[in-house]
Amino acid sequence: MSSPEIAVITGASSGIGAATARLLAKHGYHVIAAARRIDRLQQLAQESPLIEAHQLDVTDQSSVDSLASALAGKPVSILINSAGGAFDFDPVTESDPEIWKKTFDINVVGSVRMVKALTPIMMQHGRGHIVVISSTAGHRAYENGGSYVAAKFAETSLAETLRLELNGKPIRVSEIAPGMVKTDEFAKVRFGGDADRAAKVYEGVTRPLTAEDVAESIRWTVMLPDHFNIDSMTIRPLAQAAQHKVYRQPL
Repeated sequence: MSSPEIAVITGASSGIGAATARLLAKHGYHVIAAARRIDRLQQLAQESPLIEAHQLDVTDQSSVDSLASALAGKPVSILINSAGGAFDFDPVTESDPEIWKKTFDINVVGSVRMVKALTPIMMQHGRGHIVVISSTAGHRAYENGGSYVAAKFAETSLAETLRLELNGKPIRVSEIAPGMVKTDEFAKVRFGGDADRAAKVYEGVTRPLTAEDVAESIRWTVMLPDHFNIDSMTIRPLAQAAQHKVYRQPL
């Protein structure tokens, strides 16, 4: 009996990454759940024998290289770049360039590091699928989102560039661009731990997307036949018609 194919998921300690790890393991993939917070990953790994915890910092090249070395020669067929986040909500003229550098390093450069490290392993395996979790912010700018929007536009461009450069190779490239997703940490991190300010993002929206919703879009995308590629999938809750058009129930 052949070993299950391996799906590597960055940012798997919470939110979309953790939900995707659970769902892909449920469908028979051996999941390498990778993130910095090893304690959370170990708790996640206890949920399924198909989930394996690996400590990873996508901003540290040696950490990425270590994971790649551990996976060399194994049937790695999926890379899901879920590590990322927003770290401010400031106008460009008042923003901190260090926050821009941090946002790009985690969201964009981290994805580049992972792609460079794992694409050769996929090529050796003979098939692969690179999934970039971007955002609707990567397709339409909005006020005070400068650092995050710019990083997500870069991730969209990364997926498009990879698709051109890997044309003719047995590797699919897909971008998943979620709109309003309510997770435990995203808005809190963006607003420096201010729970009240974070809650206002979703105020009046009875059913925003969940991490599990996004995970299902990823599962469907990667489980399609090898000749079938989803270039880009935009998903939003029904209440969100566009970046600035959100229906909110009166309080």
